Amino acid sequence: MDTLSYKTVSGNKETSGKKWVLVDAEGQTVGRLASKVAKIIRGKHKVNFTPHADCGDNVIIINAEKVSFSGTKLENKEYVRYTGYPGGQRSLTAQEMLQKHPQRLIEKAVKGMLPKNTLGRHLFTNLKVYVGTEHKQEAQKPVVMNLDSFK
Repeated sequence: MDTLSYKTVSGNKETSGKKWVLVDAEGQTVGRLASKVAKIIRGKHKVNFTPHADCGDNVIIINAEKVSFSGTKLENKEYVRYTGYPGGQRSLTAQEMLQKHPQRLIEKAVKGMLPKNTLGRHLFTNLKVYVGTEHKQEAQKPVVMNLDSFK
């Protein structure tokens, strides 16, 4: 008896067709930017998405210093870290972080939206964030992506 047999094809790193994507962060809200970029890095926008493999694209974000926050998050949101010493809890507001290290602000937002496991730590290496419009990945010929039209 002839029947069609459909086999589920599981994608992997070699069959994913990774490309480089350039994203301009100017005027974007941090959380919405981070969720869309995390989706691109994870590969959820692709047809051959596989949860346990690195199927996503490499993302370059430029103009990190020109992002915006909604509401009063710029003054009220705090980033807390611990030095490891007694009394070593340090905190920065979003405004201070945006002035000192704007690339870390976006990196922290995107990393929080990736899986908290070995795969998530590996996927985080596919993100490059730069202050200003210059970046070091010209040789990869990145494709410019407009996040306003991305779902």
